[in-house]
Amino acid sequence: MTFQEDIREAVNVLKNGGIILYPTDTVWGIGCDATNPEAVAKIYALKQREESKSMLVLVDSDGMLDRVVDDVPEVAWQLIDAAVNPLTIIYDKGKGVAPNLLAPDGSLGVRITRENYSSELCRRLRRPIVSTSANISGEKAPGVFSRIAPEIIEGVDYVATYRRDEKTAPAPSNIIKIGEGGLVKVIR
Repeated sequence: MTFQEDIREAVNVLKNGGIILYPTDTVWGIGCDATNPEAVAKIYALKQREESKSMLVLVDSDGMLDRVVDDVPEVAWQLIDAAVNPLTIIYDKGKGVAPNLLAPDGSLGVRITRENYSSELCRRLRRPIVSTSANISGEKAPGVFSRIAPEIIEGVDYVATYRRDEKTAPAPSNIIKIGEGGLVKVIR
């Protein structure tokens, strides 16, 4: 299967409310259309994760970031521009996504992905996608496809073919929370 065929299949599943297993700029992720609350609920169920533990979303551009965050502070743009490694930023007020994706305080974790597969998914879907590690909640996140548990693979509607053979796990993203007044707190 070619890269384009793989993307086309994944996007069709996402458009129809399904969940996928796919490579990201960090670890392999479970994803769905971040605006679809039923699809988001499927991921929580598959991961056996409490809905109070929010999941992050991937976007492919500054414009898409503006559509899912109420106010992107200037310090966030500076951090994004300076980041060498993938950077997830938790913003105070998420918007335009499924309500069950937001943390109880209304915050939302967002990362602009520059990885080929995940950015192309966002671009083709024209929406943000959920990205949560491909594991049961509380278990170690698998860095490479070969370490993903069978129940996760069997529990999704589509499994990407791209990058399945990689042997080296990428590092997880850095996580920063930007609070009121531009206060920056390093989470990871």
